[in-house]
Amino acid sequence: MIRILFVCHGNICRSPMAEFMMKDLVRKERIADRFRIESAATTSEEIWGGRGNPVYPPAKRELASHGIGTPDNELGVSEKRARKMTPGDYRNFDLIIGMDSENLYDMRDIAGGDPDGKIHLLLEFTDHPRSVADPWYTGDFAATWNDLSDGVPALLAYCRKTYSI
Repeated sequence: MIRILFVCHGNICRSPMAEFMMKDLVRKERIADRFRIESAATTSEEIWGGRGNPVYPPAKRELASHGIGTPDNELGVSEKRARKMTPGDYRNFDLIIGMDSENLYDMRDIAGGDPDGKIHLLLEFTDHPRSVADPWYTGDFAATWNDLSDGVPALLAYCRKTYSI
């Protein structure tokens, strides 16, 4: 089983969008049983009284506009709550995928480094490495979707090659 953790700042926009896009992709390709896919935050800003906030409504709407998180393809979107990445996540996941360079810095700090080379920027798997657009600041969830649409399939291709799926 390939265990992937997507990570962003608050775990309410980019990383859950990537999580559910990847879950949808592996489901459609009939290989979902070979993956464990989750998402987390580098901060606790979206966690109040021990309970994480749900996926941000505009992110949910963007997912739904592509058939993800809908009644016939829910995938757990409605139950998703923000959670903070922990040092244990480094042991428990094979790939820890950040959305921008600040995330990478924070992820390495939380994990105590990256001795096994598990931490990556999502779009480094594409021909155009860069940060995933952050809709929290721009309000442009379609731009984030487009970046994820480049990165998530490229990550799956990497997994197919690296893990012989």
